Amino acid sequence: MLRIIGAALALLVSCQVGAADGAANPLVEMKTSMGTVVIELYPDQAPLTVENFLKYVNDRHYDGTVFHRVIPGFMIQGGGFDPDFSEKPARKPVRNEAANGLRNETGTIAMARTPDPHSATAQFFINVADNESLNFRFPTQEGYGYCVFGKVVKGMDVVNRIVKVQTGPGPAGHQNVPVKPVIIESARLIAATAKPAAKK
Repeated sequence: MLRIIGAALALLVSCQVGAADGAANPLVEMKTSMGTVVIELYPDQAPLTVENFLKYVNDRHYDGTVFHRVIPGFMIQGGGFDPDFSEKPARKPVRNEAANGLRNETGTIAMARTPDPHSATAQFFINVADNESLNFRFPTQEGYGYCVFGKVVKGMDVVNRIVKVQTGPGPAGHQNVPVKPVIIESARLIAATAKPAAKK
């Protein structure tokens, strides 16, 4: 009888822990030279992408990188270059999870990539508008879209300040480059927040 009770209690504790683990989304605090942004990640909708992003965060890959592409009414992009435009080494690409139902709406964070739908590595962008054209439509090169995997939950005012900085041409043909570098000073996993938070 005691064994049965013990087993039942162990199962209850296990379920409570599991429920707690499944009841929160990770938060990343990104400190920039223009202020701090907090991003909530959505591992249920984009598990591979969130895992990939957090590996870069934990490796401190983003520390000292810049927002190298800033376009008002569109987005701010960063995470791949140092202030001198030296590209940081990246791991192998992650599979595109843009068909997860999340949309490129104002304040969401998504993975940047080349024309190859499955080429995203470390670079990301934050939408400053509802960018319908970036959403998944079809599983083709033209229709795959860009994978949303989180949203800014604090510091959108910082993002809006960044998108208003003066820009111009940069090295190696880059365009829309901030004249004064906007630096990502650090990116750290800080906590978790209660679900549901992802907007489908």
